[in-house]
Parts: sequence; C-alpha cells; structure tokens
Amino acid sequence: MADSSPLLSPFLLAEPENSAVDEPQASLDSVVERVIGDFGWTQLVQSTLVLLSRFFDAQQTFISVYADSEPAWHCINNGMCNSSANICDLSRSSWAWNGHTYKTIISDWDLECASSFIKGLPASSFFLGCLLGGFVLGTLADTSLGRKNLLTLSCLTMSIASLMTIFSTNVWIYSAFRFLSGFGRAAIGATALVLATEKVGSKWRGQMGTIAGISFALGLLSLPVIAYINRNSSWRTIYVWTSIPSILYCVLVHLLVLESPRWLFLQGRKEAGMAILKRLGPASLNLCLPYISLKKEAPKTNLYSPIKILLVRKWALQRLLIVMLTGFGIGIVYYSMPLAVGNLGFNIYLSVAFNALAEIPSYIIFSFIVSKWSRKGSLLAFTTLGGICSIMCIMNWKEVVLIGLELVSYFSACTAFIMLMIYTLELFPTCVRNGSSSMVRQAPVFGAVFSPILISAGRSNKVLSYGVFGLVILCSSVFVFCLPETRGVALSDTMDEQEEKEQLAM
Repeated sequence: MADSSPLLSPFLLAEPENSAVDEPQASLDSVVERVIGDFGWTQLVQSTLVLLSRFFDAQQTFISVYADSEPAWHCINNGMCNSSANICDLSRSSWAWNGHTYKTIISDWDLECASSFIKGLPASSFFLGCLLGGFVLGTLADTSLGRKNLLTLSCLTMSIASLMTIFSTNVWIYSAFRFLSGFGRAAIGATALVLATEKVGSKWRGQMGTIAGISFALGLLSLPVIAYINRNSSWRTIYVWTSIPSILYCVLVHLLVLESPRWLFLQGRKEAGMAILKRLGPASLNLCLPYISLKKEAPKTNLYSPIKILLVRKWALQRLLIVMLTGFGIGIVYYSMPLAVGNLGFNIYLSVAFNALAEIPSYIIFSFIVSKWSRKGSLLAFTTLGGICSIMCIMNWKEVVLIGLELVSYFSACTAFIMLMIYTLELFPTCVRNGSSSMVRQAPVFGAVFSPILISAGRSNKVLSYGVFGLVILCSSVFVFCLPETRGVALSDTMDEQEEKEQLAM
C-alpha cells in the first residue's frame, strides 16, 4: 500500500523496532504542528472550555463597580437638607438612601464619609492580590504543577474567596477576602491562554486570543445584567450569583480539560504527552513515541527556575522589561476607562455595558488582523491610537464626542492588550512561557493600582486623568521597536533552541 502521508511517515507505529536508531528524531514543535496544525472539534471544545475562565475572571475584576458604589440618596427633611450639598455636611436624620441600606458596602457599613483610602481599599486590595499572586503563582505552571492544575487551583481560590466575601462584617474583612480573590485570579488569564495556544497549531494561536477576549467581554457584559436583576437586593447577592457558577466551572475543568502536551514532554512525561497528542489529532493517526524528542532537553526546574532563567539571559530580560513596560501603559488605559466612565453621569448599568460592548468588536477585528499584520506594527498602531484619543478627551467638546473618544481609546487598549499577550507567548520558549506571560500580565494590573488616584484627581482637571493616561501609553510603547517580529514563527521549547532559531534568522 502506498504511503499517503509522507510528512507523517516517521511517526507511524508500523516502523521496525530498530529504526529508532536509523531515523532522525523530529523536534517536538514539528510534531505538534503536523499533528494538531489543523483545527478540529476536540481542539475547539478544549480551547473554549479553558478560555471560559476569562468570563468569571472579568466578573470578579469589575464586580466592585456595583458592590462598592455609593448609592443615590434623597432628603427626608427639606428644612434641614439640600440635595446639592455634601452628604457629610448634613444631619444623618435629614436624608436617607434610595432603596435598602444594604445595597452596597458604602450604605451597609456607613462609609459615605470615610476617606478615599477606606472607600477604595477593597478594589486596591484586589489588584494588590493580583500583583502578589502573579509573581507567586505564575511560575507554578512552568514547573511541577502544570497548566491545567494551576488554572483549576487559581479559579477555585478566586471563586471560594468570592463566596466567602458574603460573610464579611466590615470593610477590613471584606478587603481581606478581596485580596485573596485577587491573589487566586492573578494566574487565570495567562495560564488559560498558554494552555489553549499550546494545544493548537501556530496559525490558530491568534484565534485563541480572540476567544479569550470575547469570553472576558461577555463576562463583563453579564455584570450589569446580574446587578440590574438584583438592584433591590444586598450586594452579597451579586457575589453569590458570580461565585457559585465559577466553582462549578472548576469542576468541569478538572474533569474534562487536557494538559498541555508541550509541558508534559518538557517534564519528561512523554507517554502522557503522546496520549494527549493522539486525542487532539486526527483519529486515524498513530504516533510512535521513540521518534519524538526535544532538540535540547530542558533542564530540571524548581519553583523559581523560570524567573532565574529569564534574569540570566540578557536577551530574555530585555524582552521581559520592554513588554512589561508596554503592558503598564496599556493597563493604565484598559482598567481606567471602565472605572472612570461613571464620572460622566451615565447610568451605572449602561456605562459598564457600553465598555463591555466596546471590547467585543476589538477582539473580532483582532481575529482578522492577527494573521495579516505584524506584531510590532499592530501593537504600536493601537497604543498610539488609544493614547491620542485619551489625550483628546481633555478638550471641552460635546459630551457625545468625548464619550466616542473614550470608547475608541478603550477599544484600542483592549486590542493592544490581547496583541501584547499573543506577542509575549511567541517571544519566549515553552520552559518559561507561562512564567513570562504571568509576569507581563501583572504589568497592566500594576498600572491599575494608580487608576483610582488619577481618576479622583481628574474630577477637577481632566489633564490629570485622561491626559496622563494618554501620555503614559504613548511613552511606554516606544521601546516595542527593539523587539523582534514573531508573526508566523514556530514556537521554541527551550532557551537554547530559541537562541539557535534567532541566530539562523539573522
């Protein structure tokens, strides 16, 4: 019978036993591309299930927009009350909250006259937890824990901490649970994206970013729906509605999601990696283990080996610093726009919905340009557009024009953010890919820590908010010119292999 698949002939089980000595061994990357280069139903289900974690990630990231908001109030004694006055200058008996007092934490715990630090403490605690969690948990996926287990652990930690939040009796306990939730949430985005991209061919990596972005946007869009349905209930109800489905999702991930075959091979678990390749590839394909090997074996690693490797290699450290600096600028705009839009006097439910809807087209457009535009050019184009539109928001133009500029700026930041993550995946080899991606994801979060301060300052002078947002994202993206182009380049598995490929490309 004639050989109908010459490209895959080295991997057929029918090869004689001693041919392992004579036949050249294929690299892991070449095998992965040949086996799962075409996108099948198994890969679609696996990728969608993994990236659904971004849906719950978005809910917990922006849930404070409703749970921590300051509700409207009204006068009950017109002789002692003026609705335009500062609420803290009025007698407590002269006014009342609209609706139930337990609607948000502000009304529930009488925080209306607390300092800005106290009011912003829960949100700041969440992002601080994200920062710490990113550095602590990020490397676990590259070492002994793996992609799947870390995704399950992170999502479960975030969900349980969110559910436990309903038992908070004051802002301090509440902030502690928000910190823990952020700590768990930190590794979800990078781990999910790495796990999804390592189970598809190179031409489908960009589509994984699109699915991840749409999943996050839908999660953000679900928040105003949940909040509106429960607008007359306690803020605790929103946490119940978002945490329980997330816990059930973690069970599905544990039962149904497959581990990354690339990671399994790097850990020396070649039989397990082969089994997953068989499940992801065509049903008619039989692979033979002896013919698959790494060009260079990855060294045995401990918990923080990926960080040490990144710091020792000069080119890796330079790349890491550049993408983290770019991520910081993108994060300033990405997180600030949804949080600041409420200051424009919009309905709190519609304002978040508009921002969520602005994300969806950004990822749809991204899916079209990711295979056609260069990584560097795309990133520079969208950061520049976002920065210019943000700066233009300081002008005293009509409100509808300013809102349009703000949405364009947010749209650009969304597209730049997912492009940066795809770019990061391609800049680093498998042995440090998840660790580097997790560290890069913390750069936008670090930018988000400053967002509440800038937003507060911008209420009296928009230059201090929108002007600063634009300048930061423009300046931070300049160094992208120093990075190599990676579109269409095969992924490497070890640092030595990455260096060899780039030397040959010169």
